[in-house]
Amino acid sequence: MNRPAILSQPEAHSQSYQNLALFRIYVGYRSILSIVLLILLVSPDTRTLVGALNPDLYTTTALIYLATNIPLFGALSTHFNENQALMLLVFLVDIVAITLLADTSGGMTSGLPALLVITVASSAVLISNKKFAMLIAAISVLAILLDTAWLILRGALDIGSLFPAGLLGLLVFAVALMVQTIALRLSRAEALARNRASDLYNLQRLNEQIVQHMQTGILLVNNDGFVRVINQSANRLLKSESKIIEQQGGQLEDYCVQLAEQFNLWKHSGMHRAKPFAIIEGGNPVIANFQELQPHINHESLIFVEDYAPATQYAQSLKLNSLGRLTASIAHEIRNPLGAISHAAQLLQESTDLVPADNRMADIIQHHSERVNQIVESVMQISRREPPKPEQLILVSWLNDFAREYLNALNRPAEITIDCDYKELLVEFDPENLQRIFTNLLDNALRHSKHKTGKETARIHINIDASLHQYHINVIDNGSGVASVDRAKLFEPFFTTMSEGSGMGLYLCKQLCEINNASLDYRPTAKGESCFRISINQ
Repeated sequence: MNRPAILSQPEAHSQSYQNLALFRIYVGYRSILSIVLLILLVSPDTRTLVGALNPDLYTTTALIYLATNIPLFGALSTHFNENQALMLLVFLVDIVAITLLADTSGGMTSGLPALLVITVASSAVLISNKKFAMLIAAISVLAILLDTAWLILRGALDIGSLFPAGLLGLLVFAVALMVQTIALRLSRAEALARNRASDLYNLQRLNEQIVQHMQTGILLVNNDGFVRVINQSANRLLKSESKIIEQQGGQLEDYCVQLAEQFNLWKHSGMHRAKPFAIIEGGNPVIANFQELQPHINHESLIFVEDYAPATQYAQSLKLNSLGRLTASIAHEIRNPLGAISHAAQLLQESTDLVPADNRMADIIQHHSERVNQIVESVMQISRREPPKPEQLILVSWLNDFAREYLNALNRPAEITIDCDYKELLVEFDPENLQRIFTNLLDNALRHSKHKTGKETARIHINIDASLHQYHINVIDNGSGVASVDRAKLFEPFFTTMSEGSGMGLYLCKQLCEINNASLDYRPTAKGESCFRISINQ
């Protein structure tokens, strides 16, 4: 895809990171609280509110409490909070410090014991062990009750102070239980959300991989024609330039003008009739289909781009298979009368009473009988074609032997030149199929060269394309070449530019190349020579 994932990958240890963040907040709270308690004692306006019973003990306790934050600040970058015993010690220190500060300030009347509610609530969140958390709550309640009883015994409080101390104890237990329940539920909800986020992320990555490796090209386009997402197949089919891909999208016109025109027509009319089009002249045609994504919401559309060649090849294959079966079923019925017609024409030509005009008619009958028989034979070869039997061939040696036998069988002046610098080049190909391919290609090359120059000449040039890892065998002639309007139909069955051709030769050659993992294309040379190229994968 040409843009990053919408979802980011969830952190594997987000729970521990969140607990560490909460611990840092609590350390900050302790530091601020200890500073505020010291300020209350120093400030003239609040000096009478705290430390009235024992100012020295209050000051000493507040300073020690403030000093305990120093090692905690040093542990903020570590996972100190994951050690349950150390966290228990921190909260015990808090309970002792707050109790002593409250004791020197008059106990329940100072309001400082209420700070233990915050300590207990924090312990319920930061300590995952429920027993330790409840132990903190129990110790806090005992500290409140014992300190209140001690102050009553000293005469600093009356017996009525036990009631608010008991209520505060109940509040501490209630807060501990409530916060633990809420923290447990939030933890479960967070774990569920984290798992769902991880599942969504993995599902998104899976979908991206599926879309990325689909043979169908997919583009996500907004209402303004801006391409938001495009997969590799679409880049390959549309032959997009790398600079467009690096820009993380672009206008649809930047990828293909014809596709943009069809898209705009579909957006305005709401109707689309799939029409194949070529990205570059002479290239394979593609076909596009459009689908609106979530109508009336985000006005985005999906464009599906497919290579039209397999569809045409499949249709052609069905046509040829049907034709092959039909021909196989009626071949016998055709050959019998065809043989009778040919034989009758031969007997007619042997007659001594035949006038020259009738003899010419007999020649025409004989010639076209042979042509019809050749067409039937070609179609029969396709219909009963067997799997190839590939062999390792030393290409130059095999071509030299084939050219010699071909010229001997031709039995007329002709010239075939083989140009190859790779004398030991090995290819894997069915020799019988290769012989039929070269026989057809050389027949065409010699015939077209003779029409243009008066001489039957052909050249076979072999080269290696290292970038594509292919061997190229080029059969070149000096003929007039193939007109540009005819090139798209050149390898279709029954297409021919010759009055005497069957139109099956090149189609049969292409099929034989494909079943041997090779390809056959028409590629004129830079000098304007006609060239048929066989490309064989290394």
